[in-house]
Amino acid sequence: MFLAVLYCLLWSFQISDGHFPRACASSKNLLAKECCPPWMGDGSPCGQLSGRGSCQDILLSSAPSGPQFPFKGVDDRESWPSVFYNRTCQCSGNFMGFNCGNSKFGFGGPNCTEKRVLIRRNIFDLSVSEKNKFFSYLTSAKHTISSVYVIPTGTYGQMNNGSTPMFNDINIYDLFVWMHYYVSRDTLLGGSEIWRDIDFAHEAPGFLPWHRLFLLLWEQEIRELTGDENFTVPYWDWRDAENCDICTDEYLGGRHPENPNLLSPASFFSSWQIICSRSEEYNSHQVLCDGTPEGPLLRNPGNHDKAKTPRLPSSADVEFCLSLTQYESGSMDRTANFSFRNTLEGFASPLTGIADPSQSSMHNALHIFMNGTMSQVQGSANDPIFLLHHAFVDSIFEQWLRRHRPLLEVYPEANAPIGHNRDSYMVPFIPLYRNGDFFITSKDLGYDYSYLQESDPGFYRNYIEPYLEQASRIWPWLLGAALVGAVIAAALSGLSSRLCLQKKKKKKQPQKERQPLLMDKDDYHSLLYQSHL
Repeated sequence: MFLAVLYCLLWSFQISDGHFPRACASSKNLLAKECCPPWMGDGSPCGQLSGRGSCQDILLSSAPSGPQFPFKGVDDRESWPSVFYNRTCQCSGNFMGFNCGNSKFGFGGPNCTEKRVLIRRNIFDLSVSEKNKFFSYLTSAKHTISSVYVIPTGTYGQMNNGSTPMFNDINIYDLFVWMHYYVSRDTLLGGSEIWRDIDFAHEAPGFLPWHRLFLLLWEQEIRELTGDENFTVPYWDWRDAENCDICTDEYLGGRHPENPNLLSPASFFSSWQIICSRSEEYNSHQVLCDGTPEGPLLRNPGNHDKAKTPRLPSSADVEFCLSLTQYESGSMDRTANFSFRNTLEGFASPLTGIADPSQSSMHNALHIFMNGTMSQVQGSANDPIFLLHHAFVDSIFEQWLRRHRPLLEVYPEANAPIGHNRDSYMVPFIPLYRNGDFFITSKDLGYDYSYLQESDPGFYRNYIEPYLEQASRIWPWLLGAALVGAVIAAALSGLSSRLCLQKKKKKKQPQKERQPLLMDKDDYHSLLYQSHL
């Protein structure tokens, strides 16, 4: 009994996924280039004794990248994570995590065999208590130091190739802000030189899979922090919005009465401090963001450059995106035409599908419209609106996947911008995930959207259409059966009439005694068979 209880306790203390696990941030791990921590359930690396996984060499994709990044060996994110580690845990079955202590997305239970699908809901459909609980979770994450992860404050070279580790503690919410900064930061070339045309999560095919994984990991962290196993991030449906209807004190914060760039003092988030918002300062000093607070959250929705972003996206814009059949095209960057990804991201017109550098639409339009912290790519995740916005963007991605049902091969295997090929590992996550791993329906990852459940075209396709197809194949037999039935019914009717007529004739004749109408045995079985038929 004691062992059973102990096992359950060990299972309940799961370690989530992220990057730079504290257990792998020592000089010993960095010099050995190995990140294979023990699973606390059995004390063995990667839970090997329990069959959860094993420590293995990382196999990197050899597919060539596009021409956008002309350097090699100057950025720690190249061929991720080989600069830091070349051996990590490879998990078996439904196990997942940097030590194989977790379940894969969509699974749970002690043995990771219980299939689960949770529902992301519109924030306006949450009750007052549900909404306030969500905000309290955000606040708790903002004030809780991660016991599992740390962030690097220097490059691998600045760490003397691992012999002098440079890592800082960080709270759970800012951990994800830092991830978004790190994946999109400029390349530091030394001296005062930088390279800006690089981004491992934007402006290329990996934009949608990367942010999908980001939200899944964020939800997982909140579940472990709060013990709420059914938590999901809500979404903000911004189609046809004329203003920021979640920018009120009841929701994500209204305007400050004296300074329109700040949040109202009555907001849940008015006291929040942001990080990683000073990219030019980091570049000039050739350093990384170290998680130091840099001031209050800024937001001034609607007072943006209206020439670049004249309006928020409409339902028609979304529908046009969904009509595009190509996930990616051409150079597979922000100049791609008729690309679903590039149009949804906002670099191509939602009216024509043609790339237009003078306009920011769709996903980009929301960032520009907020006119503050969220308008800067590297620091945009500081604003909690980021989460709700990207949840809705992900729901549009999900609609496209369900409508077009692309094969994995539709996602580019080679020649995409650096870090965006199908088999490239996504920066900066450890354990490792490939871009192509998230080019699948959300239901296979354990979640769905409430508004897609209500109007899921797959319901007709998956449940009604097969029956109609079967009916079309057998309708001649059904028609034949109907004709046979009609003939039999007519025969029975005639036989019944004949029997009644004979009975009437017999009534007219004098009888000494009455007897029931007797039927020959063979006639009885014949009539019974016809009745059954």
